[in-house]
Amino acid sequence: MFARFSFLAVVAVLASGCANTSPVLGGKNISYGDTKAVELVTNEFGSTDLQMIAESMTRSLAQSGILQGRPVVQVYDVKNKTSEYIDTREITTSIKTQLMKTGTARFASDNTDMQSQVDQLKLQNQSGLYKKSTVSKTGNMVAAKYRLEGSISSIVKRSSDYKDVFYKFSLQLIDVESGLAEWMDEKEIRKTTER
Repeated sequence: MFARFSFLAVVAVLASGCANTSPVLGGKNISYGDTKAVELVTNEFGSTDLQMIAESMTRSLAQSGILQGRPVVQVYDVKNKTSEYIDTREITTSIKTQLMKTGTARFASDNTDMQSQVDQLKLQNQSGLYKKSTVSKTGNMVAAKYRLEGSISSIVKRSSDYKDVFYKFSLQLIDVESGLAEWMDEKEIRKTTER
């Protein structure tokens, strides 16, 4: 009887130990939130705006039919024409990630990462540090068929009672060989705050 009770006690202790979550460290006023929840802390550009733009542009481009056969696309930095700091690379990274997940396109090193790609090829081919059979050969990078570029601008209006911010995000896909714009779209966002 005692052995059976001891066994049950051990099982209960182990089960309760497994049920505990990791300890929480840090401040009392911090909590995790839903990353898809609408964020309305200020009327400045925020996470909800980034998600809406990325989802809208990805859907539009994927449904356009222009990306037949998974062409190679080079992404250029989006020009920030607003008066506030906006990390536009996060917008294009989200668009690239979503397009990659759908299998719609492949992406060449973008204009800011190209130097890192070139440096890596030089290191492998000129340093003598690597086994020849494992070295990536120069002259084999795949050129982009399209380039993706865009801009974000804003119009800010204030009165004694309100602040209104209108954002316009424009994106276009340009055929590198012909220079023709093959796809374009815009996403507009308006945010108004009572003062």
